[in-house]
Amino acid sequence: MLKFHLTGREKSELFGEGIVTIILLLLLNMSVFLIIDQLIDMNPGVENGIFQIKMSLSFGPQHIQFWSWGWAFTALMLIADAFILYWRLIRRYRQMQLRHVIVELHYIASGHFDHRIPFTLPGEMQRVVESVNALVDSTIRSLEEERAIERSKDELITNVSHDIRTPLTSIIGYLGLIEDKQYQSEEDLLKYTHTAFLKSKQMKSLVDDLFEYTKVRQAGVELETIQIDLNAMLEQLGASFELEASKKGMEVQVDVAEGALMFDADPEKLARVFNNLVSNALKYGHGGTHIYLSAKKVSNREVEAIVANDGEPIPKSDLTQIFERFYRVEGSRSKETGGTGLGLAIALGIVELHHGYIYATSDEKLTKFVMHFPVHHQDTLRAPESIMKKMSNTK
Repeated sequence: MLKFHLTGREKSELFGEGIVTIILLLLLNMSVFLIIDQLIDMNPGVENGIFQIKMSLSFGPQHIQFWSWGWAFTALMLIADAFILYWRLIRRYRQMQLRHVIVELHYIASGHFDHRIPFTLPGEMQRVVESVNALVDSTIRSLEEERAIERSKDELITNVSHDIRTPLTSIIGYLGLIEDKQYQSEEDLLKYTHTAFLKSKQMKSLVDDLFEYTKVRQAGVELETIQIDLNAMLEQLGASFELEASKKGMEVQVDVAEGALMFDADPEKLARVFNNLVSNALKYGHGGTHIYLSAKKVSNREVEAIVANDGEPIPKSDLTQIFERFYRVEGSRSKETGGTGLGLAIALGIVELHHGYIYATSDEKLTKFVMHFPVHHQDTLRAPESIMKKMSNTK
């Protein structure tokens, strides 16, 4: 920031202020001096009293007086004048500083929100400048967040409308064929109703996911936390997906240590996280043969859980976006894979409600979804800086 400088006009104004102040003070001093002098002349006894302060030197017949009440009065008046002059000039100088600050504020308020007060001021005025700049920064951030929320709402409405309209169009179309009796046989009738039923299930899945997403994103959501065994949960999860995985030619492997791995969590919501991640591995882990579930205790206050698969890797360009709602790596809004695009966004929201964090890594060997949870719910974990950079675009 630049050092504050007065304009030429302001310097002239300040100089004029000083000259006027000096003249007024001299006139005041002379008036007071004359009044006191006249009082002394009218009362000669006073001169020999408290006002007769004399210091002199004698050299034989020579007598030199070099101090009296007049000199004392003059010295005191000069000190008082200097103080008053300094006070008036500093007061005017600070008024000029404040005037510059107000001009800068009016400039910012006129719509130049990228502008900041560019100069530094001495003393307390600098705190005013810093506070104004901080307030403008805070206001800009709030405006940007508000715009982002508005854009997010618009995107949500657009995406939901698109995802609902597609199956709804099919349902209406097939039911319309049935209503108009445009089917050749009972087999056609069953085919139309079955298709409408499947599309209805897709709509229900979207509505359920949308409801869950908005619920975990609402402010003030509280978890019903209890002490749960993460190892037991993963073993139960592996068993529940064993049949579905075998149908897709995949195997679920659970790698946990013996004994319990206890931590505070909402079992219902946490189960939703793992169900979403395993379901994603089954749907999108093309070419994979294994899904790996593992958990371990990182420290006395932190546990880690990993859901991994050896299917096709996720492109690096997609890793920072996969937790965004409605985002799909396949780059289309097709329902071929049966996904709504909300599963990972829901997982992110639930993990954050548990005061933990989640991130993804992917290479030719494994695609991993790594979650960290605090052992005690009142604690909050912060992702390391390297992980924060990876997650920076997922909010």
